[in-house]
Amino acid sequence: MSAEAVLFYIFAFFTIASAATVVFARNPINSAVSLVATFFFLAGLYVLLYAHTIAVLQVMVYAGAIMVLFLFVIMLLNLTEMPMEKRKPTLARVGGVVATVVLFGALAVVLNKVSGAPAPLEGSELASYGTLAELGRLIYTEWLLPFEAVSILLLVAMVGAVMVSKAKV
Repeated sequence: MSAEAVLFYIFAFFTIASAATVVFARNPINSAVSLVATFFFLAGLYVLLYAHTIAVLQVMVYAGAIMVLFLFVIMLLNLTEMPMEKRKPTLARVGGVVATVVLFGALAVVLNKVSGAPAPLEGSELASYGTLAELGRLIYTEWLLPFEAVSILLLVAMVGAVMVSKAKV
């Protein structure tokens, strides 16, 4: 087994473990710190894919800026550890579990149909792969609409967080 494969399995394991901690942590601060760890492990996976630009952006934008905003929201809302009460199964919870199982089943079917090896890069594609110029070209040409949609979504989330915290202040 190569060193790359060993690193992949290590990063993948810790990414999944820290992401599970984000979901199951009772304390919101612990959840936010686990999310930072998830972002760092994802950056490690990007490095293994030779996408160094994306790895650096992952650390700077998500682990840095976005997580600072999350921590400010947690502090503004004054969230504390939530007591665990026994939850009764409701239609929404059962529907959520069913939807999750269906989603993972569909994902498994799609992953089985996808070929294992990507097409090799040649010539000019290889020279521009992973550069900031290529990333900028892709974002502002092919992916402009999703890029702008995410920008608007982040703006709405920020305004919503301020409105929720302002009501308590």
